[in-house]
Amino acid sequence: MGIKKYTPYTPSRRNMTGLDFTEITKNAPDKTLTVSLKKNSGRNNQGKITVRHHGGGSRRKYRIIDFKRNKDNIPATVLSIEYDPNRTANIALICYADGQKAYILAPQGLKVGQKIMNGEHAEARLGNCLPLSLIPIGTEVHNVELYPGAGAQMVRSAGVAAQLMAKEGKYATLRLPSGEMRMVPINCRATIGVVGNGEHSLVNIGKAGRKRHMGIRPTVRGSVMNPNDHPHGGGEGRAPVGRPGPCTPWGKPALGLKTRSKKKASNKLIVRRRDGKALSK
Repeated sequence: MGIKKYTPYTPSRRNMTGLDFTEITKNAPDKTLTVSLKKNSGRNNQGKITVRHHGGGSRRKYRIIDFKRNKDNIPATVLSIEYDPNRTANIALICYADGQKAYILAPQGLKVGQKIMNGEHAEARLGNCLPLSLIPIGTEVHNVELYPGAGAQMVRSAGVAAQLMAKEGKYATLRLPSGEMRMVPINCRATIGVVGNGEHSLVNIGKAGRKRHMGIRPTVRGSVMNPNDHPHGGGEGRAPVGRPGPCTPWGKPALGLKTRSKKKASNKLIVRRRDGKALSK
């Protein structure tokens, strides 16, 4: 998919870019695989804002994606590649030989009419989903499970892939898109290939209104608030932070604070962190 530029008839339009959607083959989603989405604008059951910067935006329908891929040994045909407003990746509508339809994440290079399959008897080729134990070392995979049968939780964003580095005993070692090396149970499933729509990160949004259409509200800097609203607030003119480092509105350090628990059970499965250091045991 290419990047589309616009005629600069306003200043914001000058730098704005968009996707040209050449890969998309169908405009409307399959009605049987969509459900309505309710908005809550970041409010909880008391009506209080618990998540800032949420609200407004275009009304969407949620597409039910098959992250489990557990319909085994039945070939499926790709019917269409579609846009999904709920994620950065595109999705593919597939139809199994028995007539059942499903949405999957569309890997790069997947074409309409292509045959794909899930399960232990599937070949290790693009779009097929099989256990890590049957995937050759060095293969790029996406849509990776963390727990067998629970459905894919990792490597689902546009343009990303994890590389299978090693297989040993009960675990397979993956290099994740962040650079982290992590062990995953070897009977977890993954899909072969790289997630499509890699140009997504190159799009320049161009103007504030386009961000509002996405349901993202403005961010107010703490330094322009009053002291009762933010630790950076108050003072005459442009005052410095006045603390050892920048803080969140709730007084926690905003930069570099480690939030991962030292007691977390999965720490022993992380071979190397994304910064190249081993995780302290």
